[in-house]
Amino acid sequence: MYAETNPKRMEDLYNNEIILTAKEEKVLKMLAAGMKSTEIAEELHLSLPAIKWYRQRLMAKFNAATTGEMLMKAVAQKLL
Repeated sequence: MYAETNPKRMEDLYNNEIILTAKEEKVLKMLAAGMKSTEIAEELHLSLPAIKWYRQRLMAKFNAATTGEMLMKAVAQKLL
């Protein structure tokens, strides 16, 4: 991947400010804590499809293909 070989490009990947809603932030922190979507849904009193929707929104905001990539970018943005 180009970003992995170009430090400037890698920096650009992590410097875009990402704004989260309060609920997105809660879901992100719960995912970072290793919770499963079903556990998050139960804890937040939301449906599983709602949690999946939040997860998809988070991944889109972070422009991430995987949860791991999303969490790495969240750490880089100091959101975790």
